[in-house]
Amino acid sequence: MGAVQNRTAYSAGDGSTPEDPGDRLTVELASVVSAARRRASRDGDRQVDTAHLLHGLLESDPAVRAAFDGGPQVARLLGYLVQRSIGYGLRWLGAIEDSGAVPTVAEGGVPGWSPAAAAAMDGALDRAHARYATRAGCLDLLAALVDDPESRAVEVLHRAGVDTGRLAARLDGETPGRE
Repeated sequence: MGAVQNRTAYSAGDGSTPEDPGDRLTVELASVVSAARRRASRDGDRQVDTAHLLHGLLESDPAVRAAFDGGPQVARLLGYLVQRSIGYGLRWLGAIEDSGAVPTVAEGGVPGWSPAAAAAMDGALDRAHARYATRAGCLDLLAALVDDPESRAVEVLHRAGVDTGRLAARLDGETPGRE
């Protein structure tokens, strides 16, 4: 898993951070990151987590919605994610999302980001690099989110009835169209 090796890519010397990813993300994915940060702040969460990222992806990118093969899961997913601040997900308040799927960074991780969300962003960058793209896109991030079975995003996907194995296979067969 590339995210394990590249855990602190945001501070790897190129000056980019999750808040300012430089030119490592497509415009669409940079917009998703901004929306996730706003949502976390509005919800009173200390950190951007994988559910914030999933919410931004579903709201922002038609290719992400299409990855669900037109199933009714998208409406259910958005319903769960919208309910986060009024019921669903309240048990997450005040807790740091660390799925344990990747080692926790000793120096405290990426400020303002859960360890799992930072690992997902690194995974998206790794996927982009594996296909020789200079920028990670929304489908790269969706695939990276699905790759961590213990993340909040995957918990939401399961609650909405999404077969994450099938989704991952579908995403592995697709090449993100925008760079």
